[in-house]
Amino acid sequence: MKAFVTGHEAVSAHDFAELSLGLDVELFAGSPGESRPERRVRLAVAREALAELLEAAESDELTADVAALAKSLLRGRSARCMRAVAR
Repeated sequence: MKAFVTGHEAVSAHDFAELSLGLDVELFAGSPGESRPERRVRLAVAREALAELLEAAESDELTADVAALAKSLLRGRSARCMRAVAR
């Protein structure tokens, strides 16, 4: 079964999360082969983005769910999160 979000095909759970939720999975989960300086910068940006999501989540249930997913990805639980998104 193919999944399309706003005219784009989501070929993986990562794609689906990005397209449907507006969540940059690599920002929160990281990517293979990133250097320590790259990781430090990515984590700093991810924490700022998460703070903004949490603030917006106070008045929006969907944003609260996206914030929870981002928080889990940031804590290194990407496999479990992506399985949940893929359901």
